[in-house]
Amino acid sequence: MSFSENLSHLRRAHNMTQEQLAMLLGVSRQAVSKWETEGV
Repeated sequence: MSFSENLSHLRRAHNMTQEQLAMLLGVSRQAVSKWETEGV
């Protein structure tokens, strides 16, 4: 499982939006989106 797949899977498993994860990590939602789609 790639980083992007793993990140997306874990975020969904915890019922988090990209926005919520971004706020938790102190980054933009766009950064999370990019991380999740880079492996595609």
